[in-house]
Amino acid sequence: MKTIQELEEIRKKTLETISLRKDQTGTRVVVGMATCGIAAGARPVLLAIMDEIKKHNLSDVIVAQTGCIGLCVYEPIVEVYKPGQEKVTYVKVNPSKAIRIVNEHIMKDKVVDEYTIGTEA
Repeated sequence: MKTIQELEEIRKKTLETISLRKDQTGTRVVVGMATCGIAAGARPVLLAIMDEIKKHNLSDVIVAQTGCIGLCVYEPIVEVYKPGQEKVTYVKVNPSKAIRIVNEHIMKDKVVDEYTIGTEA
């Protein structure tokens, strides 16, 4: 059993982590990694994004995974959150599309419209 002091320390660290997420000033990229996303090819998409970010030494970009986004037919799904901008949802992403998303949207602030929900091929 944890002591009250140990539990309070865990609580404090957790709250600090949550505050860091809220105050995030960089870009956050979220890849849907539920079973539907993985089955549709999300793992290679995630790896391509991480490799491209590393290749360009982008230190202000956080890549995260999430569970089901609720649009299984559009998997793999990648969401990009940039400070002060609306979330952009990319659908039916493959590794080459992921690289383009990093190079154009994340690095140059140019949304790749043809990969977004509602315009997918």
